Amino acid sequence: MLVFVTGSTGFIGANLVRLLLQKGYRVRTLVRSHSCLDNLRELNVEIVTGDLNDPELWQQMQGCQYLFHVAARYSLWQREKQALYDDNVIGTRNVLAAAQKAGIERTVYTSSVAAIGVGKNGEVVDETHQSPLETLVGHYKKSKFLAEQEAIKAAARGQEVVIVNPSSPIGPWDIKPTPTGEIILRFLQRQMPFYVDTGLNFIDVRDVASGHLLALQKGKSGDRYILGNQNLSLKQLLDKLSQITGLTAPQRSVPPWLPLSVAWIDEKILAPLGKTPTVPIDGVRMSEQTMYYDPSKAVRELGLPQSSLNKALKDAIDWFMTRGYLK
Repeated sequence: MLVFVTGSTGFIGANLVRLLLQKGYRVRTLVRSHSCLDNLRELNVEIVTGDLNDPELWQQMQGCQYLFHVAARYSLWQREKQALYDDNVIGTRNVLAAAQKAGIERTVYTSSVAAIGVGKNGEVVDETHQSPLETLVGHYKKSKFLAEQEAIKAAARGQEVVIVNPSSPIGPWDIKPTPTGEIILRFLQRQMPFYVDTGLNFIDVRDVASGHLLALQKGKSGDRYILGNQNLSLKQLLDKLSQITGLTAPQRSVPPWLPLSVAWIDEKILAPLGKTPTVPIDGVRMSEQTMYYDPSKAVRELGLPQSSLNKALKDAIDWFMTRGYLK
């Protein structure tokens, strides 16, 4: 069976492509003309060059049975607002229309827990929860919510579309790296003397890949499935990293106003003067919320694996070290 994958050069996509090949699928993957292909090197995949908003995208999908739409733009910088909506919302609408025109039998759309929102006061939420659009922090989260609505509308019209909502993945092939990978790297480089009082749900990225394939095989069209595992405070994650590496974890937290002040100066004052900002305002605002999720629906209905986070952290550390990220 031939499957079409968008976003294969990224963290989740690269792990998904490896799983698909291991399971005997043939893979055709869409990449942009300027994409870094390091995550696809030496893999037996068919690569086509294109864009999510190409009106002729359906032609590149012809002959494929299934689609995994993993690609998305991730940015917390307010200056990239329009690009987020163009790629994530309009791009998803175009990809789903192309899939239907090309005769794709079933699509798995990669949303995010960001689209679901958060519970009050650190409450753990599941797929039935939905924060109002106006309360979602930042244009990335808003764009993922609106993109997910495109998938829901397509399913309501009869197109076979299953939605998966990964939490914060950990593991190998985090080439960019993602925000979670940045936490690991900053810890290893001793660049995290303090921490923020926040919490996230973490999962081995290879379990996220498995969740995509299981969603294709067992998921209900129009439904969404949280691909997550363990809820941890940032302090608990740093303590795990300390146990694995022997490095000392930061012991003191910082009040939210401090990084928010730095971010505001960075993005509102220095960036217009030509300085590359390092701390996004929306990133700090997100960290003020505890983002805990319940993945039991995916575990129960799909058989989502719940692998050891310690192993995922060890494998992420090894991957970063062997590829020179700690120079």
